[in-house]
Amino acid sequence: MIKNSLIQTQSQTQIQTQTLSPQQVLVVRLLELTTVELEDRVRSEVMDNPALESVEPEQGSLDSIADSSHEDNMLNSADDYRTEEDVPEYGWDYRPGGTVSGEIPVGADLSFGDTLLEQLGELTLTADEAVIGEYLIGSLEEDGLLHKPLAEIVDELSIYYGVDCNEESVGRVLGMIQTFEPAGIGATSLQECLLLQLERIESQHDVSLHKRIVSEFYSYFSKKHWDALPEKLGVDATECREAINDIVRLNPRPGAALAESVGFNRQQIIPDFTIDIQGESVSVTLNNMFVPELRVSNEYQEMLDEQAQSSSAESKAAAQFLKQKIDSAKGFISAVKQREKTLLDTMKAIVKVQKPFFVSGGDEALLKPMILEDIAKETGYDISTISRVSNSKYAQLPWGIFPLKYFFNDGVTMSDGAEISVRELYRSLRELVDNEDKNSPLTDNELMEKLQEQGFTMARRTVAKYREQLHIPVARLRKE
Repeated sequence: MIKNSLIQTQSQTQIQTQTLSPQQVLVVRLLELTTVELEDRVRSEVMDNPALESVEPEQGSLDSIADSSHEDNMLNSADDYRTEEDVPEYGWDYRPGGTVSGEIPVGADLSFGDTLLEQLGELTLTADEAVIGEYLIGSLEEDGLLHKPLAEIVDELSIYYGVDCNEESVGRVLGMIQTFEPAGIGATSLQECLLLQLERIESQHDVSLHKRIVSEFYSYFSKKHWDALPEKLGVDATECREAINDIVRLNPRPGAALAESVGFNRQQIIPDFTIDIQGESVSVTLNNMFVPELRVSNEYQEMLDEQAQSSSAESKAAAQFLKQKIDSAKGFISAVKQREKTLLDTMKAIVKVQKPFFVSGGDEALLKPMILEDIAKETGYDISTISRVSNSKYAQLPWGIFPLKYFFNDGVTMSDGAEISVRELYRSLRELVDNEDKNSPLTDNELMEKLQEQGFTMARRTVAKYREQLHIPVARLRKE
């Protein structure tokens, strides 16, 4: 007879985890900076570390700034530092149809982010809460909403800033930001944005019906099924219509409104790359002319050599301090060089893949399907690295300034088996809608049939997805 018994066992497993070194964290942070932000970061580092010196170019000397993309621009004796390009990717949001024109885009000196940071500074926060608040504000989109999941924010704060937090603590700080001006800022959805604005005016006006519409019957409201709302709510049709009229006057993009209020002080965006095109030749230059060259202070190096020759306790302490400052200077210079190399490698790979577009003078039809993984394979960098480079950088072309995101796009397979850029599909879809009879707009099914006649192979639900990406309403809402 076999007796049941409780057996306790012990096993040992090996789990591989990654911890970024301070130098790797520095490289990642510098990589995310724009040219203007890098200039500020470099000057700040020079002020904080006396062992680090900037070499300002002589006034009027074009030779000193002409070849800012060359690796020898950063004068130092430090060896190149190569990072482990295996930081996990935590999301990359590409929205097609970005702004591209011959006009130079502009940005506000005082952004809505700066204004929010000023309001954050008025709160009493712990050190971690301050970091979380600043990161959340930096993660807001131009509309003032937070589209990134809180779980993703938690991961990024842990990896890049060493902040031990959870979704609850991040949500608590986000709740503080949602009390800032203008109302609706920091919302995680349009529905929440409207509710935040209604709650702000609740003390002055009765908005109980408004809140019921947005919270309980948002799908009816957003799809303009307004005739069904009075019965659903059990209220008079006139009263319901007045509430709806109030709701539609709320601001769905509080960040844009705030940008306009501080946008009186505007400047041109400084591109991170300059692309020169001569016939079939395309050259890439990193725009570093406003970033000072760096070197380790000779004076500090000589002081270290002198102190190292003495055996006294005071000299050893001084030598340790000097070495720490010099090592920090070398590490920063190396990180700047690594940033420079990574950016150039990435942009050159983009040009290589999309060369027909560049040499054609910007024919969008010649943009090839290209995703982050394609450039990662071309350069040998991790996808997350390519994402950081492409997320906030701009390239100056002869016909305008383009965000690097513009060059990335999915592919669409045609009926003949050829793969073309999804932008061609966007263009065709937009043309069909622009030229339709507004008294009888094309349904998604009819759009699918017409696209199939042009060689696109896709189902109706796929057409609906691309239509929504172009922010084109359904046929019923396009009817005049």
